[in-house]
Amino acid sequence: MLTQAQIEQFDRDGFLKGDVILSDAEVETLREELSLVMEGKSVKRPVLNRNLLEGENNDLYENMKMSVNEKVVQIVNIWMASDAFYRHAANPRICEEVAQLCRTDTLRIWHDQVQYKPPVSGGPTGWHQDHPLWPIIQPADLVSAWVALDDAVIENGCMWMVPGSHKWGDHQKYLASDADFKPYHKQPELLPEGAVVEAVPFEIKKGQVGYHHCLTWHGSPHNRSQLHRRAIAVHYMPGHTRYEPKAGHPMKAYVGVQPGEILQGEHFPVVYSKHS
Repeated sequence: MLTQAQIEQFDRDGFLKGDVILSDAEVETLREELSLVMEGKSVKRPVLNRNLLEGENNDLYENMKMSVNEKVVQIVNIWMASDAFYRHAANPRICEEVAQLCRTDTLRIWHDQVQYKPPVSGGPTGWHQDHPLWPIIQPADLVSAWVALDDAVIENGCMWMVPGSHKWGDHQKYLASDADFKPYHKQPELLPEGAVVEAVPFEIKKGQVGYHHCLTWHGSPHNRSQLHRRAIAVHYMPGHTRYEPKAGHPMKAYVGVQPGEILQGEHFPVVYSKHS
């Protein structure tokens, strides 16, 4: 369980490094499963398996110059294709700590997401906030657990975070980055007084978990190194998360409830319940 000091740090910064959760053997199992899914050799399929830089969110990359062969492999809901990744999403330690951060007694999977930046050609993931890219759920208080399957360091394109940015509201359409990948706001007068846009690296060891709020500004630059950068992020919904569709999303097709109702069902399984 997280300490009160850790919870207060998360509340202040919008992100927190947890412990090394997975053993080397557990990491290797997930790496092997990831390879099968990426190669289309798994019996079941995830919701998405694509190069993110050719995807729908290219507005995230409007200020970046990228070569045609750069890629970020994105797989959404690998848990549907792999029992090992489902077991990971239901990891008791991770789920209990996310429940602490969410102040909830029930957690469901919203969806998971693998992002793999291959050596040398790994492209950037533009500065963004998660929740504005999820326009079918409310309120904006989800927490993600990002677990590294390789050491994620500055050299191979680790994530960077802007402390305190989760308190500023939805600024997704104003986020941009300069030539050094530093974030800036296109209309800074819209930020709350005292807001400081300054990113810090979020280096995570292999098997370690990092938590972040769904409104925290984050992004990751190119991987020009010889190192792999594989990771699995599970986005968790507190028990009160509602289906409130305003636009499309890959998970919309899997929703079986009416607008305004709690988002639940077989594609959004409960992975933590304090009372079970």
